[in-house]
Amino acid sequence: MAFVAIYTVGRLKHSNEHPASREFFEVGHEVIKQAIKTGHLLKEFSPNRVRLPEKFIKEEGEPILTLTVWKSIQSLYGFTYSDQHMKALRSRNKWFGSLEERQPNYVVWWTDKVTDVSWREAFKRYDFYIQNGPTPFAFDFKHVFDEFGERSEFK
Repeated sequence: MAFVAIYTVGRLKHSNEHPASREFFEVGHEVIKQAIKTGHLLKEFSPNRVRLPEKFIKEEGEPILTLTVWKSIQSLYGFTYSDQHMKALRSRNKWFGSLEERQPNYVVWWTDKVTDVSWREAFKRYDFYIQNGPTPFAFDFKHVFDEFGERSEFK
C-alpha cells in the first residue's frame, strides 16, 4: 500500500506579530486539528529546527513549510478542497506573498513507507519539480500520477 506526501511552502507578507500573520497561525492550527479528525492524515512533520536550503534563507518573508503524509491521494485532495482548508486557501493572498516564477506552492509524491518521508526528501522533490515539471517523482493536483507512475485523474 502506498501513501501520499505533500510539501507546501509559502512566505508570510508580514512579521509573525502582525494581525494578519497571527490570524494565519490561528486558522492553521484549526485546519490541522480538522485534518487529524479525518483519520486520513498519517503524519505531520514539525518545521521546527529544519535546516532550510540556501535559497530560502536569501528570500524575504518568514517561510511557512508543511510536510504531511496521507492515506491516499483522494483523501488528501478531498481535505485540501473542503471545509476550513478551502476557506484558508481563499484567504492566502492576505497572508502570503507570491513565490518566484516557476515555484509552486506545493508538491506531492507517493511513498511506500511513512518513514521514508523527510524534510530533506521534500526539498529534493520540490527542486526536482521546479527543474522538470510534474512527473511521477513529484507532481501537483493538476497533473496527477498514480502510485505506479501512470497519469491519473480524480474520480
